[in-house]
Amino acid sequence: MRHRAALVGVVALALTACQDPGATPPVAGAVRDTADQTMFGVRLMLADRGIQRAQMEADTAFTYEDNTRTELQNVRTIFFTETGLKNGTLTSREGTYNVRSGNMEARGNVVVISEDGRRLETAQLRYDPARNEISSDSAFVLTEPTQRIAGVGFTADPNLNNVNILAGASGSTTRSITQPDR
Repeated sequence: MRHRAALVGVVALALTACQDPGATPPVAGAVRDTADQTMFGVRLMLADRGIQRAQMEADTAFTYEDNTRTELQNVRTIFFTETGLKNGTLTSREGTYNVRSGNMEARGNVVVISEDGRRLETAQLRYDPARNEISSDSAFVLTEPTQRIAGVGFTADPNLNNVNILAGASGSTTRSITQPDR
């Protein structure tokens, strides 16, 4: 029994001694082991025809498929107008950026906040820089200082000025919001 306790103590001491307190912690998950590249503190610029449309930041990024698909964790995206003014901010737990299409998908506690404080919350959305449009098929809630709109699926500009609700709209607002006739 003494030998077993001593062996456990030596192994624990060796494991503690081998850890570098300044080292980047290992990334969990078998899928992440297959990444072409792993990066920390990433910043990506999304552009359309030479115009910067968004700046995407993430704590961690994993690239796949010859660096054409990037999986992101803890995402923060700032949207810009054609003249370079800040147009809104998105945050999410994770996301995917496709280099070929230039599109981004955000997933997990997705929140978009316009420059005047309107807030859209959903589980998932897509951003298309060429159309300067965010969209989703998921349930969402759009909150303004005194109003609230809920629905399933939408398309909108990143500043949430023009919102097109796909189904199930409820609530009230003074903004330009449309829902197709059924």
